[in-house]
Amino acid sequence: MTSESDTADDRPADRGAAEAERTGVFVAATDAQRRDAFAVRKAVFVDEQGVDEEIEWDEHDEPDAAATHFVAYDGGEAVGAARFRAAPVDADSAESTATELDAPTGKVERVAVASDRRGEGWGRRLMEAVEDLAREEGFARLTLHGQTRVRAFYERLGYVAHGEEFYEAGIPHVAMTKPLDVSHD
Repeated sequence: MTSESDTADDRPADRGAAEAERTGVFVAATDAQRRDAFAVRKAVFVDEQGVDEEIEWDEHDEPDAAATHFVAYDGGEAVGAARFRAAPVDADSAESTATELDAPTGKVERVAVASDRRGEGWGRRLMEAVEDLAREEGFARLTLHGQTRVRAFYERLGYVAHGEEFYEAGIPHVAMTKPLDVSHD
């Protein structure tokens, strides 16, 4: 899944045999990998779910943004994407606890799996990769806004819903959190 703006070096035919056979979840470290992740997001959120493109793309998608993008490949085909960044902490919020203010919290966003690849474990693999990186970077917990239709998926991964249902981009969501075991015994 690449865009027309690919350069000759980024086209799938020019990426080489190793890249064409790539399988797994990776940090999107190149422009081509970022475009692949964004193509999955566009297919899922914009084309399939009808999210306005102006809502889907934000400042955390800029090349210099403090966010990490992930892309899942199966045999070189991009099948999933996710985004991770530090969550802003509101020290003045009545809901903030001392633990939340002392321990960094990460935010998982834009988790997407191609419609024809769901049920194959790609969502779980994406979340494991995000959680592994978050632990490595010292985050004590993760938060996300999960679409209510996939709430059970996140609950199976240890996320706990809190608060009332709300709408983002016209889609019902619920806030969820998960503490991370950051011990390195």
